[in-house]
Amino acid sequence: MSWLFVAGFVILFVGLLVSIALHEIGHLVPAKLFGVRVTQYMVGFGPTMWSRRRGETEYGVKWVPLGGYIRMIGMLPPRPSDEPGKLRSVSTGPWQGLIENARAVASEEIRPGDESRVFYRKPWWQKVIIMTGGPAMNFVLAFVLFAVVMMGFGVAEQTPVVSSVSKCAIPAAEGHRDCRDSDPLTPAAKAGLRPGDRIVAIGGAPVTDWERAQRLIREHGAGATTLGVERGGQRTDVKVDLIAQDMPSLTDPDKVEKNVGFLGVSPTTVVEKKGPGYVVGQMWDLTERTAVAMVNIPKKMVGVWNAAFSGEKRDPNGPIGIVGAGRIGGEIAASDLSVENKIEIFINLLAGLNLAVGMFNLIPLLPLDGGHIAGGLWEGVKRAVARVRRRPVPGYVDVAKALPLTYVMAALLVVMGGLLIYADLVNPVRLSG
Repeated sequence: MSWLFVAGFVILFVGLLVSIALHEIGHLVPAKLFGVRVTQYMVGFGPTMWSRRRGETEYGVKWVPLGGYIRMIGMLPPRPSDEPGKLRSVSTGPWQGLIENARAVASEEIRPGDESRVFYRKPWWQKVIIMTGGPAMNFVLAFVLFAVVMMGFGVAEQTPVVSSVSKCAIPAAEGHRDCRDSDPLTPAAKAGLRPGDRIVAIGGAPVTDWERAQRLIREHGAGATTLGVERGGQRTDVKVDLIAQDMPSLTDPDKVEKNVGFLGVSPTTVVEKKGPGYVVGQMWDLTERTAVAMVNIPKKMVGVWNAAFSGEKRDPNGPIGIVGAGRIGGEIAASDLSVENKIEIFINLLAGLNLAVGMFNLIPLLPLDGGHIAGGLWEGVKRAVARVRRRPVPGYVDVAKALPLTYVMAALLVVMGGLLIYADLVNPVRLSG
């Protein structure tokens, strides 16, 4: 294992820890702004490695670097029967003792004079802002990091300028082999297209980018058409006789499009620096894709299990843990890429991880941030309805009632995290495939 691999692992690992720390600051700042007493701000779990107290908050780092948290007092409201003027009732059930014990532990942190500083007493919109602050910080980090890459380094774009002309038409099913004497010439080779030719029209339809050129060629199918070509500063029309081929889908490389038009040229790739509008559009697109990936997590975890214990090939687009992310960082650092390309990939990877962390935390299940956000929003809806119907203001949403589901969810997250770490060790995702 080279020192570059170790350095890359450490760099990405530290980058993730910094992202976690900033996520928790996203919760800490609004919590303090709204007057909630925060007793702890910690990066990591388990025993404390280092800590310092500043005012009423202990700031520190723990030994297990798999997350972080801030501890706010009064996360769980008391039982309604414990509030002044309410009749006391006792509920029984297999989970009731656990719930009441959790309430008791939460109430121990509340000191005299803290009654207005507990989380559960805050207006619903303040609760939502506090709990949204963490994921929002991840989204901001993702946007800034993607902007650094797209606006600073630039984005590789395929242009409708011919880079090379394929000599022969090889069926897609036969892969990338050399031409044989029996293989027919490609339409581009027959028509005499050359490297450097810019395709500006296909069948009379204007072309400004390679994506549109591909789409027009494929939609045309087999048959004769005319290409508008700029060559040496002069515009000329070139007649070509397209053929039909089975080609990988433009939207899903794992699928094949049957009998689409085929020309036989490769585009020229250039690097272009983009503006803020492009970054916003890409962020929207990536957020949509990440949301779809979140929905598919249960199915993807089955693949991780099979990769870990059955030796199946690891899905490069499946979930990875912090160890797997670090290993990818190591591979990037130890690769033969230029230093500039390595930095660009590191930033891009860290941006994608922040986007994924932010989206995952918005899942509306406790103990994730999304569960508390959902509770705050539900409280706001209940109170708005009560105002409209001129009824008494309802009590606080009792998230303690969801503790059984919370513990189940927490256990699943621990199991999932452990499985990812194991899979990342025995059958990791590799950049080289």
